[in-house]
Amino acid sequence: MKKKNDDRNYLEFIPEKSEFLTWSTDELGIVTLDVENKGIFNTIAQTLFKKPRISHIHLDELGSFVWPLIDGKTDITALGVLVKEEFGEKAEPLYPRLAKFFQVLESYHFVKLNK
Repeated sequence: MKKKNDDRNYLEFIPEKSEFLTWSTDELGIVTLDVENKGIFNTIAQTLFKKPRISHIHLDELGSFVWPLIDGKTDITALGVLVKEEFGEKAEPLYPRLAKFFQVLESYHFVKLNK
């Protein structure tokens, strides 16, 4: 799937997790990404507005299934095959959803997409 004004086909990319993220899985299998809010503006917001130093991002069921599979070797198309095996029709529209998922992860620098 291609993003507007973007020639890249996300399904060909191999995602790699950011080395700066920590994450955990709860008893239901839901993945939580722990993101440290760094930088001067975050420091000011933490001081003045009591914003948290660490944000916790909870992935949905599909994202929680995919996240542990990101190994820096498997492309998004191959991850889609595993998602289809696990979720069947529940994952549809599979590849547009995966492409959007990885677009969002990349935009927040949670993953790097390699060819």
